[in-house]
Amino acid sequence: MKKKVSVIGAGHVGEVTAFKIAEKELAEEVVLLDIIEDMPIGKGLDMREGGPVGKYDTKIFGTNDYQDTADSDIVVITAGKPRKPGMSRDELVDANFNIVKPVTENVAKHSPNAILIIVSNPLDAMAYTALKVSGFPKNRVVGMAGILDTTRYRTFISMETNVSVESIQALVLGGHGDTMVPIVRYTTISGIPVSHFIPKGRLDEIVKRTAGGGGEIVKYLKTGSAYYAPAQAITEMVESMLKNKNKILPCAAYLEGEYGINGIYFGVPVKLGTNGVEEIIEIDLNDQEKEAIKNSETAVRNVIDILKL
Repeated sequence: MKKKVSVIGAGHVGEVTAFKIAEKELAEEVVLLDIIEDMPIGKGLDMREGGPVGKYDTKIFGTNDYQDTADSDIVVITAGKPRKPGMSRDELVDANFNIVKPVTENVAKHSPNAILIIVSNPLDAMAYTALKVSGFPKNRVVGMAGILDTTRYRTFISMETNVSVESIQALVLGGHGDTMVPIVRYTTISGIPVSHFIPKGRLDEIVKRTAGGGGEIVKYLKTGSAYYAPAQAITEMVESMLKNKNKILPCAAYLEGEYGINGIYFGVPVKLGTNGVEEIIEIDLNDQEKEAIKNSETAVRNVIDILKL
């Protein structure tokens, strides 16, 4: 069966995501949409022209018309304003709500059976927006957050230990922001607890750097936010769903009692397959971790409460 993926928002995150999906031939057709006249068309054509030397046959093209996204299996929503230096993700809530809401309405109209992957910030609040606006079941609206936070965490551990990133297993839970919760107890290097390699004081510093990882990139770029690592994270989600790999990955899912949390999107381990979120995985947490999760939940709720839904 042919697979179709549409990416809404042809900025840096969107264009790199579309390119990675096309390059890996995860779908037969990849559509890149943006409201800026002609821009996504040029980017899509450039990517398509790379096929012969990149050795991919994906039919990729750009458009300004939502009709071209019709009947997508997965729609990735990256549209929104990026952060500026010193700005938190939460400060984007009003501006990006007014972007994500109409985008979701158009997507739901043209692809009523799609799975939505939300990337726009503030991530948890925008995923909540997409769920309420689309009317889709909760398994078909999922936020990309924890995979990105975890890959940063794993990168910093690799840099500290001079061990391959492929040997590092880690988990970051909670809201996609400064209150995210890297779970050190569940962090291992080839099954060996990370505490064997890195002393607690240094681990605490790495955890803190992980929470501020997005802001660190924004500080250096000055005019935008990260896009290579986010695009890689989105691509892993798309691959797990389109190939029904059922990977267990940390994503923002809608909780209804799991971890004692109700009615918000929150970063937890989920199984991603053909139907989107196939299962939410609950892990045992100690008192300190539960307290950190509660703090993160409060931060997420405070942002969602701002929404006019």
